[in-house]
Amino acid sequence: MSIKRRTFLLAGGATVALGGCVSHEKGDFFSPHIEVFDAAALDHIDPNAPCEELGSGYTWAEGPTWDTERRALYFTDVPSNVAYKWTQNDGVQVFMDPSGVEGAAVGFREPGANGLWFARDGSLIICNHGRRAVERMSLDTMERETLIGAYQGNALNSPNDVVEASDGTLFFTDPPYGLEGLDASPLKEQRFNGVYRLSPDGVVHQIVEDMTFPNGIALSPDETRLYISQSDPSACLVREIVFNKFGAVSDDRVMFDATSLMADAAPGLLDGLCVGADGVLFATGPGGVLILSADGKLLGRINTGRATANCAFGEDGQTLFMTAHDRLLKIRTKSRGVQWS
Repeated sequence: MSIKRRTFLLAGGATVALGGCVSHEKGDFFSPHIEVFDAAALDHIDPNAPCEELGSGYTWAEGPTWDTERRALYFTDVPSNVAYKWTQNDGVQVFMDPSGVEGAAVGFREPGANGLWFARDGSLIICNHGRRAVERMSLDTMERETLIGAYQGNALNSPNDVVEASDGTLFFTDPPYGLEGLDASPLKEQRFNGVYRLSPDGVVHQIVEDMTFPNGIALSPDETRLYISQSDPSACLVREIVFNKFGAVSDDRVMFDATSLMADAAPGLLDGLCVGADGVLFATGPGGVLILSADGKLLGRINTGRATANCAFGEDGQTLFMTAHDRLLKIRTKSRGVQWS
């Protein structure tokens, strides 16, 4: 989520129309299309691939993750405090209501669950705004346990997005989007908006404390690089944290800076991320989903015509699901998700 959904324009490049997915933003007709800024984009997506709408009518759709066992996609509507499940046979159905905190959530602007992750052990990892915690839920019993709700004795802000490494380590972001007033909220106990690493043994390490609004998070295929998006209109960027063989930070750089792309035509900020086994990043951002090379070059964009919160690979690993404001979309890609490699 961003502080304010701003509009942006990506300049230049060829445009190819998509079929089968029509958007209406603020009453305007819009046909999603793929924009190619570099020929290398064609290695990762077919410009003629159709975009399919799977559901609509959500307040702010977020947090998609694919359940390989049940062949289902879970996603959230954060302000509405509801999570949904999509399958090919049954379409979209309510999965958790409430998804976050039960009852009145005094002091919260968004009390629901946000980012989700289908873990390697078959459980669902939940970033729960209302409970200010990262949770693990059994998909058989729907029972939850809190993995972390505080750092150094102070409550977390509102965990936003999460990714799991192959050894079960979780990396998550903790901006204040769930709190009324954001950084000015009287409920805010952390002096920063952090990024954390939670080991399987429960030990937590703070990785970053100097980002204004850390949001989406993803790992490179070899897990040596951590990508973090920052949803700040004055510094809209993807940061790359490089780990050495001991797991310590050895390098830290801005991988992609979208600040200069701000204009008046394409809604949204950098938000959720997912990574292909080929190293390409699919990053929700201005106008839809940006396709970024592993070295941070903008190759293309799936232009949804609306502020797009997050994306995730699913099905056989070559379907990209996108939560685009009030709807759920999917499109086929040439890239395959890391989990299917």
